Amino acid sequence: MKKINPKSGLFKCALLSISLLLMIAPQISSVLPLMYSSFPQVSRAAVETLSTIPNIGIVVGLIISPFLIKLIGTKPTVMAGLAVALLAGTYPIYGTSYTPILISRFLLGAGIGLFNSLAVSLLSKFYQGDELSTMLGFQNSMGSVGAAVFSFCVGLLAVLGWHATFAIYLVSLPIILLFGLVVSLPDEKSSETNTGAPAAKEENKINGSVVEISLIMFFMYVFFMPMTFKLPQLATTQKIANVSQIAFVSSVATLVGIPVGMCYGYLKKKLQDLILPIGLLLQVVGLLALAYASNLPVLVIAVIVLGTGFGLSVPYIFNWLDEAAPQNSVNFATTITLVLVNVGCAASPTIIDWLGSSLGNGSPRADMTMAGAGMAILFCYSLIHYFKVKNH
Repeated sequence: MKKINPKSGLFKCALLSISLLLMIAPQISSVLPLMYSSFPQVSRAAVETLSTIPNIGIVVGLIISPFLIKLIGTKPTVMAGLAVALLAGTYPIYGTSYTPILISRFLLGAGIGLFNSLAVSLLSKFYQGDELSTMLGFQNSMGSVGAAVFSFCVGLLAVLGWHATFAIYLVSLPIILLFGLVVSLPDEKSSETNTGAPAAKEENKINGSVVEISLIMFFMYVFFMPMTFKLPQLATTQKIANVSQIAFVSSVATLVGIPVGMCYGYLKKKLQDLILPIGLLLQVVGLLALAYASNLPVLVIAVIVLGTGFGLSVPYIFNWLDEAAPQNSVNFATTITLVLVNVGCAASPTIIDWLGSSLGNGSPRADMTMAGAGMAILFCYSLIHYFKVKNH
């Protein structure tokens, strides 16, 4: 097959297509109530674990990925991850026993973890400068597109029973075909880099900047995640919204990332390194507005502000990582960062509950306030980074 130009729309779509799957694992959580009666021998908490265990699998996949890349190459690693996601993701369509389904959910996460870091780091193999910033913005929005589309599909499929909702993972098949046929990577034995020289060998090295960026991402996710697990409790205890309205607000948070991601390249070109302080400041404002919202419209506006700030911050930090990582170690640096992201997501409830209880009264409002205060510290740190870069 003729080699396709990385500048072409088809190549870019194929490269970005794997990002559609990055946030697909938890999208079946809305049908968990339908699954309780199917597994009377296990607790509700155990059934709910089916929506969270893929995160553990993702961490395992992220750790394995660099070693697998060295063993079989980058593209085969992506293809292997997509194949595992397809097979494990669709197993519950016909699986009936709890334990095998639990294992399949873990394997789904592991499959996604194999290509999770590559969805970001592969972009820097083909694009630089403003074009890389634009592609990182699109990459960040693709996860939101996938989450929104597949969440909608789960709602449609739910009328056929919970087994049918796992058909959303069949989307892995066309992505396997698109990526496999269109994308040719520089590190494959049969290919060369854009300069015609053999590709440099990937290395597993990190530096102080990678550690700094990883810790920023860890804490940013720790303080951002209360938007998902504290918002329902906050809205109901304050009598701001009912369950269906909270679901709508949560979907707004996902959807706002799409236009922000698409505009990111333009905004990065205009705002340069100022974009990180702006993004973190918007998150501070959004979290505090959520904490003290008195009605539904304020809640929606707060979520839009929070989602906008998050959508600006994430691609900037990955752009920074691409520039700061040691040469030939972008994949490894991205993997380290994404492991810290997943650990931050998992640790967020414990850290926020501890902060809310220690420094506040333990209420949902206090917890959200603590999240806003934590994000404010990150904002102050980002100002130091901005002036350091500006005066360099």
